[in-house]
Amino acid sequence: MAVNKVLNTTSFAIEVESGTDKTGAKTYSKKTFSGVKTNAVPQNIYDVAEAIKGVLSAGTRDYYLNEASKLVNS
Repeated sequence: MAVNKVLNTTSFAIEVESGTDKTGAKTYSKKTFSGVKTNAVPQNIYDVAEAIKGVLSAGTRDYYLNEASKLVNS
């Protein structure tokens, strides 16, 4: 039997500046946005992340696309 991967959920996260550590380096925490359509185009997700970045008062660093799949034995 073949095992297939089926995309189940998608979310994206933005690293947002949350302060500094004891050496003065910036620290970041992730703000996650769930409910992204599993067939969303990566460029569109990036564009949304850029728009969100534009209204945040804190600095940002990287964007992450998180995909969770289930394994199906068929």
